[in-house]
This record gives sequence, C-alpha cells and structure tokens, in this order.
Amino acid sequence: MDLSTTYLGLPLAHPFMPGASPMVDDLDTVRRLEDAGAAAIVMHSLFEEQLVSDQLAHASFTEARWDSHPEALSYLPPPAFSLGPDEYLEQIRRIKRSVSVPVIASLNGLDLRGWLAYAPLLEAAGADALELNVYALPTDPFETSEAVEDRVVTITDGVLDRVHIPIAVKLSPFYTAPAHLARRLDRLGVAGLVLFNRLYQPDIDIERLEVQRTLQLSDSSELLLRVTWLAVLSAQVRASLAVSGGVHSAVDAIKAIMAGAHAVQLVSTLLRNGPDHLRTLRSQTELWMEEQGYESLAQMRGSMNLDRCPDPDAFGRLNYVHVLHSWRS
Repeated sequence: MDLSTTYLGLPLAHPFMPGASPMVDDLDTVRRLEDAGAAAIVMHSLFEEQLVSDQLAHASFTEARWDSHPEALSYLPPPAFSLGPDEYLEQIRRIKRSVSVPVIASLNGLDLRGWLAYAPLLEAAGADALELNVYALPTDPFETSEAVEDRVVTITDGVLDRVHIPIAVKLSPFYTAPAHLARRLDRLGVAGLVLFNRLYQPDIDIERLEVQRTLQLSDSSELLLRVTWLAVLSAQVRASLAVSGGVHSAVDAIKAIMAGAHAVQLVSTLLRNGPDHLRTLRSQTELWMEEQGYESLAQMRGSMNLDRCPDPDAFGRLNYVHVLHSWRS
C-alpha cells in the first residue's frame, strides 16, 4: 500500500505527524515520535510575546540609567514559556540532529514588528518549513473583516520575503470569507494551509468572579468543520492542506484525506494515548484502504471534495435546510 504524500513540497512516507504541541520540548519524546513513524515533526509556536518580552528584557539591561539600583533588574517576572527564543532555536538544532524526518518550525504573532526577524533564524537553525499561526480574536468594533484578513496576508507576505523554506499558514474557521482568504494566500505563494486553529475559550468562575483559562483536548466532533472546509478548499487552491484538530481514529483520518488533506496533524490523541498511537492510526488506515481496494493515498485524497463528491450540495446551504427539517423526536 502506497501511503506516500507531499506536504509543503516535502515528500513524506505517509500523512501522519504530530501537530504543534509541547511534546517537542522533550527530545526523548521527539525520538519516540519518530520511532512510532511520524512523517514529520511540527514544533510548537514561538510566540511574538516571547520575542517582545526578550527584547524588552535585553533593553532594560543595556539601556538602564547608570545610577539605577543594580538589583532592580533581578525583579523581572519569570518566563511563562518553556523555551525562550534562543532555546527554541537550539531545540530545532537538537531535533534536526536527532531525527531524519522534516522539522517544521512555527511562528505565532500579529504584526510586522521585530518578531518577523526570527523567521530567517528558524531557517538558519535547520527548519525544513515554517508554520505561520496568526491567532487573534478580533474584538475591536471599528476593525472591519477586510482589515482582519488583510493583516493575515500582510504578515504572510512579510515572512515569504524573509525566508526560502516553504510556508504554511494555520487558519481559523471564523473569518468572514475563509475561501477568499485561502485563495489570496494561495496566490501569494504559500505552500500550504492548516485547518484549523482551535479557539481556546476562557470560562467564568461565578463564585470568585474570575475569568479562568481552560484547556480541553479535542474530540472527533470537531472534525466535521474541518472536513467541510477541506472539501471546499481542496477543489480551489494549489497549496497543500493539513487537517489539525478532531482526528482521533483511522476513520477520522480517512474522512479528512477523502476531503482533500495531504497531511494529518495529531495532538490531543497523542497526548491521551502516547506516541505509539501514530503507528496504530497508520496501520489501521492502511488496512481499511486495502479492504476497500485502494492502491494509494493519492487515489483516495480529494475523492470527496466539492468537485468530485456525488452530492456537492451536501457541503452547502441545502445541507443546512435538509438537516433542520430531518429532526424527529
């Protein structure tokens, strides 16, 4: 069975890989992921906030007044991130020395200031590709949807100008016109799109009157939103597509690939089941394909996208109408 695929121009033995997560902070875990058959290693994000904090800390040391108290600078708050900017670059180098599969770095930010200068540093450290995560919750009532999408395009264009490695953009499903934004990025020259970023929503403690940060691992119910947009976009863009979020079983992976995914990124299921679950998902997918008469992943990929599925209306408004009228108590 030929499970080979190409993602971001990188030839891969199969589509399964860990998605961006803290798993890569531990080198032993990275080796276990490769031993379990990971097709690539995706780093967690290096955040704009880390880089700005690092720059401010450096400025406070180098630009402090000559008569300031010498111990005052020791009261800088401890870092909230497991890897600082320099440690992140060194971790890329360590991982590249330790594994033979491609390593995909990740940048997460919102504007074009200093943090974009780190993109070439990630490339120089050995990253084979870069995942760009422009995560934001637009709360400004005076900012238009066009401005929100323009920011994504402008940032992406800035990164493309600075590096020579392939760039993937990790999108949110909540843009006003996701297909239009995807097309703009595709025409700009991105190598791939990752569907989708997860919105981590805070909770409220009604007794303490506090906003609480919450983290819930995904489940298979989150996949269908991604399948819908994979099916739409795989018929419209040249960029390769990765699914991120909601894949927990071989059936989930097969649905995403049929909709058009070139790569399957896994996080929650690996955190629950360990790195060896990569091997399980791959073998179960291969077995199912053999039973159904498929000879290759390429034969199956995109077979249920908007252009090729028997009922394209099932991805549009008619599905909405039919589903609402199908309920019986």
